[in-house]
Amino acid sequence: MDLTSFWHTHKASWAELEQLVERFQKKNKGIQAADIDRLTLLYKKTSAHLAYVRSYYPTDELTHYLNQLVSRAHNLTYKQQASSWQQITYFFGTYFILLIQKRLWFMAIAAFLFLLGGVFGYAAVMIDPLNLYYVLPEGMAEQIDPTRLGEGHDSINSPVISTMIMTNNMRVAILAFVSGVTFGLFPIYLLLFNGLLVGALAAVYQQAGSSYAFWAYILPHGVIELTAIFIAGGAGLYMGYRMLVPGKYARKHQFLEAVKESAQLLLATLPLFFIAGIIEGFITPSTTLSLEAKYFVAISTLLILVFWYVLGQRRRLSYNASLDLISK
Repeated sequence: MDLTSFWHTHKASWAELEQLVERFQKKNKGIQAADIDRLTLLYKKTSAHLAYVRSYYPTDELTHYLNQLVSRAHNLTYKQQASSWQQITYFFGTYFILLIQKRLWFMAIAAFLFLLGGVFGYAAVMIDPLNLYYVLPEGMAEQIDPTRLGEGHDSINSPVISTMIMTNNMRVAILAFVSGVTFGLFPIYLLLFNGLLVGALAAVYQQAGSSYAFWAYILPHGVIELTAIFIAGGAGLYMGYRMLVPGKYARKHQFLEAVKESAQLLLATLPLFFIAGIIEGFITPSTTLSLEAKYFVAISTLLILVFWYVLGQRRRLSYNASLDLISK
């Protein structure tokens, strides 16, 4: 059967299953025995549909959608009542990794745009230091003095600064997500512009011979912060892409699925921004920590992120294998 015809034939039952799953997850007291029977029936039917599309269309969007739907229904059908902590662990340990894997190309594009902006900003200031005044926002260039890096950090109010940084970074991430409705144009601008700023500053400190110290003040929080920004930026780019290229299925359906998925990605980045804000408020400005210690923090955060992703991939593959057995 043609995949588009297959979608039109069964989409009503999938939508009904999704609605039932959402009702059960909300622990609605109005759930009846008939609802449980219906959930079980639709789960079995959708599992069979998943087995079919996995066999013939393994990389199609429909396969990803059904895999997600069957996973959610499987949790309700076969698992004991999960605690809130178990649900949070599943979301960040398995489901979030699945979303990242599905949209990895868009996150890679977001990272590329940031790096591209960084290269242009770095090159512009290296060619002519006066270009810094064109690259940075008005009034910011005058405040840059490489010889005073870290000065006054011992007198800052770390809790206040940390909160301000978290709030600002979350605002940027939300803006990158919401602006996806501009067909992805504004997320592109945000990523290029922020990369441009970092590249220009890196050139200033390079010319002053202070690159080692500069990156020691950027990387401890920057590794986690940039990871979260790339995820949020990728989510915004994917929304814009689905507005332009709806694919084989109805434009409204594809866009709503993209919005739901992107919103979940954005939600999952908020703890990352929280951690990055704490590091930037307490560790980055610390005058008691050596530059080497700050590099150690940066490397540690990178290794933790890699370990988290690899572990999540292993859990995802194990979980998919169990679903394969169930759907056969």
